[in-house]
Amino acid sequence: MNTRTEKNNTAKLAKMGMMLAIAVVCSFVHFPVLPGVTFIEYELSDLPLLIACLAFGPLPGVVLAACCVLLDSVIAGAGGGPHGMIMQFIAIGTFVLVAGMIYKKGKTRKAAVIGLAIGVLAMTAVMVPANLIVTPAFMGVPIDAVKALLLPAIVPVNLIKGAISALATFLIYKKISPFLHR
Repeated sequence: MNTRTEKNNTAKLAKMGMMLAIAVVCSFVHFPVLPGVTFIEYELSDLPLLIACLAFGPLPGVVLAACCVLLDSVIAGAGGGPHGMIMQFIAIGTFVLVAGMIYKKGKTRKAAVIGLAIGVLAMTAVMVPANLIVTPAFMGVPIDAVKALLLPAIVPVNLIKGAISALATFLIYKKISPFLHR
C-alpha cells in the first residue's frame, strides 16, 4: 500500500470517527414526535449517521450506527434498555443501509432523494415486524396490544421521524459533502 492510499484511508477513518462523535453527542437530543406516543422518539443522532452513509457508503453507515447505539447505551445508561437499543439499531440500520445502497449507485440529487425516501419507507416497514417480535419479547407486552398501536402510533411516528431525518439530510449533505470528500 502506498503512502497516499494510507493517508486517504486515515483521513476517511478520522472523518468517520468525527461523524460518530457528532452522532453520539446528538443522541442526547431526542423527543416524541406525536403527542401521546412517548415511547417512540425522534433521535437527532440519525442525521449524522445518514450523512455518513451518503459520504462513506452503506456498510460504514451501518457500522457507525451500531457503534453509536452501543456508545449511547454505555454513556447514557441505555434508558430504553436492551429493547430500546435493539429497536434503535433496527430502525437506523435499515434506513442507513437502504438509503446508502441506493445513493451509492448514482450519487446524484435524484439518487439522494430516492434513496432517502425509500429508506424512510423501508425503516417504517421493518419496524412493524420488529415491534411485533421484539416488543413482546423484551417488554412483556401482549402482541395484540402492539398490533393495536401499529396504525395509530408506530407507523405514523416512524414515517414522521424518517421524513424529518431525510429532509434535514438532503438539505445539509451537499453543503458539507466537500469537507467529507476532501
